Amino acid sequence: MRATLMYGAGDVRVENVPDATLEKSTDAVVRVLVSCICGSDLWPYGSMKPNTAGHRMGHEFIGVVEDAGRDVASVKRGDVVIAPFVWSDGTCDFCQAGLQTSCRHGGNWGNPDAGQGEAARIPQADGTLVKVPVPEDSDLLPALLTLSDVMCTGHHSAVTAKVGKGSTVTVIGDGAVGLSAVIAAKRLGAEQIILMGRHQARTDLGRDFGATEIVSERGEEGAARVKELTGEDGTHAVLECVGTLPAIETAFAAVRDGGSVSRVGVPQYRDVPMPSVFMRNVSLTGGVAPARAYIEELLPEVLDGRIQPGRVFDRTVKLDNIAEGYRAMAEREALKVLVRP
Repeated sequence: MRATLMYGAGDVRVENVPDATLEKSTDAVVRVLVSCICGSDLWPYGSMKPNTAGHRMGHEFIGVVEDAGRDVASVKRGDVVIAPFVWSDGTCDFCQAGLQTSCRHGGNWGNPDAGQGEAARIPQADGTLVKVPVPEDSDLLPALLTLSDVMCTGHHSAVTAKVGKGSTVTVIGDGAVGLSAVIAAKRLGAEQIILMGRHQARTDLGRDFGATEIVSERGEEGAARVKELTGEDGTHAVLECVGTLPAIETAFAAVRDGGSVSRVGVPQYRDVPMPSVFMRNVSLTGGVAPARAYIEELLPEVLDGRIQPGRVFDRTVKLDNIAEGYRAMAEREALKVLVRP
């Protein structure tokens, strides 16, 4: 079967790899219908050291169950399923607490099982996969695909920051996660949602999703603009969806005293500037999103169109052309790229 491997910065290839097969009685094999390129994939795309073995790519995908081990009870051959961006057993204490990203028997997609390919082996299929009531050719596949990661990540940022009715919110970043965070904040009842971004096509989409103001300035100027829009207080919550040091510094500068900064962008920094916010009673929260914990909550609203996170996909490529998709996202020509086998 064909699959995507990364051999170093800018070096993405589609190659033949061994077919996905059952290895344990708790496994399933899924034929991939759609996958995508994540913003977090761009970090190794820009900086990965050369690797002669290559690394399998793809942690967001929807597919059809082709085979299932004898101990798999929740899905069967022919079911259309969402695969969250980590696999988990669904039964350990962390999973039961809604923290599947810390599952005692879980793991991350990569070598040898990953989603940017024709098929994937799914460990712990019962705890990982979510069956969805749509046909293989459903127009809803792109929207449902966002539940594997970005929509749930944006939702996680809003939930952990305690966004609710009447909240004021700043979202830092106009990528797919940031735009999903706008959807989440609107859905949870925020009355003011300030989106910080500089790409008009993306911020226009953010307005469609519920952003009330757009701030294009960055750094100190951006934080000052947020303060200006909030009576100099800042917002109750800041959802940091980028992962860089300037972004987290802006978040702390833009948050209201007693508020929360939720960071869900993969951190590309080591030190968080906490001393400056200690006296302001600002909370730092967020982290890697347990997407599996949120799918059932968000799924009905995707199915009936109340939220439309699939609109973040603005380019589609075939698997054989996935390198072009990486390039387009890295050069900001595309917001998020959908991949079809």
